[in-house]
Amino acid sequence: MLDVKNLTLHYGNSQILYDVSMHAKLGEVTCVMGTNGVGKTSLLRALSGTHPRSGGNITFGGKPLGQMGAHKLAQMGVGYVPQGRDVFPLLTVRENLQTGFSCLPRSEHFIPDAIFELFPVLREMSHRRGGDLSGGQQQQLAIARALITKPKLLLLDEPTEGIQPNIIQHIGKVISLLRDRGDMAIVLVEQYFDFAFELADQIVVLRRGQVIKNVSKNEIKREDVLDIVSV
Repeated sequence: MLDVKNLTLHYGNSQILYDVSMHAKLGEVTCVMGTNGVGKTSLLRALSGTHPRSGGNITFGGKPLGQMGAHKLAQMGVGYVPQGRDVFPLLTVRENLQTGFSCLPRSEHFIPDAIFELFPVLREMSHRRGGDLSGGQQQQLAIARALITKPKLLLLDEPTEGIQPNIIQHIGKVISLLRDRGDMAIVLVEQYFDFAFELADQIVVLRRGQVIKNVSKNEIKREDVLDIVSV
């Protein structure tokens, strides 16, 4: 589904990513791990088209992406949930979800029942403003908004950051359900090690902007991953 080869990225004169290569397959969760500042968020920005890469190639569904922007990638099936959620605070929950319509044909401008089945709290709060929700509720809204676009590739940046344990557990169940449907590839950037390791099918570890480990979870012990990530 997603094939990344030798991806590099700069912010001005500073190079952040160095020849990053990785794969993400349908029906799998690819977890990108590493300490703060190693380039995990920058990688998702490059994959989502929200920051241009400096070099390398990305193939999605067998098609080379070139330097497509975020809106075009969203139309192709790339859903992105950024760190910080980027919920529109003055729009209602329903209006926030409806912003996902922008990359869909007019015939698909409706909120599927499946969205509210995954996140029942959003139905209950559909007329409340996004800025009035708790952090955990905003995170659910951000994921739901990405799902409105019917992604084939879902990019999640720190979905557990700053939210309560019961909602972390619920989001984990949602990610597992989406993975098990088999029609979506998921790339998860996550600092919460136990959450990430439990969900992972493939593990990519970054250090100083470079991939130092890219392995199936079945091929490595939990303790070994933790040792690598903690350095």
